[in-house]
Amino acid sequence: MHDITLILGDGIGPEVMLAAKKVIDATGVKINWNVIDTDSKRNEGLELLDYLVANIKDTRIALKGPIKTPVGKGYRSINVGLRQKLNLYANIRPIKSFKGIDNLHQNVDLIIVRENTEDLYAGIEHMVGEDAAESIKIITRKASERICKFAFDLAKSQGRKKVTLVHKANIMKLSDGLFLDCGVKYAGIYRDIEFEDVIVDAMSMKLVQYPQDYDIIVTSNLYGDILSDLSAGIIGGLGLAPGANIGDDIAVFEAVHGTAPDIAGKNIANPTSAILSGAMMLKHIGENSAAIKIEKALTNTFKDDNNRTMDLGGNLGTEQFTQSILENIR
Repeated sequence: MHDITLILGDGIGPEVMLAAKKVIDATGVKINWNVIDTDSKRNEGLELLDYLVANIKDTRIALKGPIKTPVGKGYRSINVGLRQKLNLYANIRPIKSFKGIDNLHQNVDLIIVRENTEDLYAGIEHMVGEDAAESIKIITRKASERICKFAFDLAKSQGRKKVTLVHKANIMKLSDGLFLDCGVKYAGIYRDIEFEDVIVDAMSMKLVQYPQDYDIIVTSNLYGDILSDLSAGIIGGLGLAPGANIGDDIAVFEAVHGTAPDIAGKNIANPTSAILSGAMMLKHIGENSAAIKIEKALTNTFKDDNNRTMDLGGNLGTEQFTQSILENIR
């Protein structure tokens, strides 16, 4: 029996996360779910970030829906706060195309490994007088070496052949230069894995043109956030891309799309990202056969042109699409 925290999230979060729960439960894996309704906890006047941190520390594993973040004002991102407070230093975003989906590219199978705790997302910023604002980019050797080693270890464990480090060291010679130096250090240790470095703007173009050329991409926080969404667009959108935030002894798996409040409650959201994140979670806790069962069920579901949610050009609702996956699992 596995104890797992399920955070429903905001907007379409409850719909897609409960769909993921149904699919995971259908594999037969025994899970004791600690389900958290974020809206109800806010209504109780709780400090949501602290409440979530305490619950995740208790189970050590969480499957999380999207949580809203105000733009330009209000409280800081709970998503970023969880990563920092739980020291979830590695953000993992597999980018894999599905046959049958009308993508920009087929045969894409890469993983973006993003440093998750510092860079501009450290949130160190202030006003300089009334007419200028300053944000401070933090890059440390400790965090950079840790994420570079993680990327090479991941490549080795999955039989991947190449690690590509993305940076802007031609302009930010100290901060990005330090990150690049750490990648070069581990390339010298993992000599059986090919290594290259690419400037971030060039990498954006190369991913759009030739995503099949890449295996593991490791980069800093901001570049990783941007390249992850760009890469998701190549395979059909954020609705098809899973994600994970990994620390030394805690892991949070999450649907990578936003809360989409405009379609919340309409039964039209695509639950694939949440379901695939659940499959990643199952692999992490050693339930590989259940994870593979879900991946195969999704692959078989997409083979039928009639099994599409609205974002993929179809007309199935969230519940109908989930039912198709459940039938393929059975």
